[in-house]
Amino acid sequence: MTDKQYAAHRLRKGRWSNAGQIYMVTTVTKGRQPVFADFATARMLIQTMRRDELIGSHSTLCYVVMPDHLHWLLQLQDESLSRLVGRIKSLSAKRLGRPLWQRGFYDHALRQEEDIQDLARYIVANPLRAGLVSRIGDYPHWDAVWL
Repeated sequence: MTDKQYAAHRLRKGRWSNAGQIYMVTTVTKGRQPVFADFATARMLIQTMRRDELIGSHSTLCYVVMPDHLHWLLQLQDESLSRLVGRIKSLSAKRLGRPLWQRGFYDHALRQEEDIQDLARYIVANPLRAGLVSRIGDYPHWDAVWL
């Protein structure tokens, strides 16, 4: 096991889930393929996330689906973070009919002093910083609930 693999394993092992906690999650497509550059595929992922929210596992605060990754700000409810993200990744890959995601994901549990609105704005501004659009309103694959 390389140092990098060992560090990633330790991070996953140390991950904790807490009901009510707000997390920022980032997950990347397999080989960073731009599968979500396809409008229908991006909408499929969004629909999968929205359907899952209806079961009460989480509340989505904001997200942006980029061509090769997802940024997602959520408040965890009665679910483990790993199980939630794994389920979204599995369901979306099944709906697409092929492997879709790299293993694992990055998460950050927000601290009390962090400004949720600033983080949400940072997340939804990703298409601007990536040069995909000149106005965030022109990018179709994001949403936010302002607290």
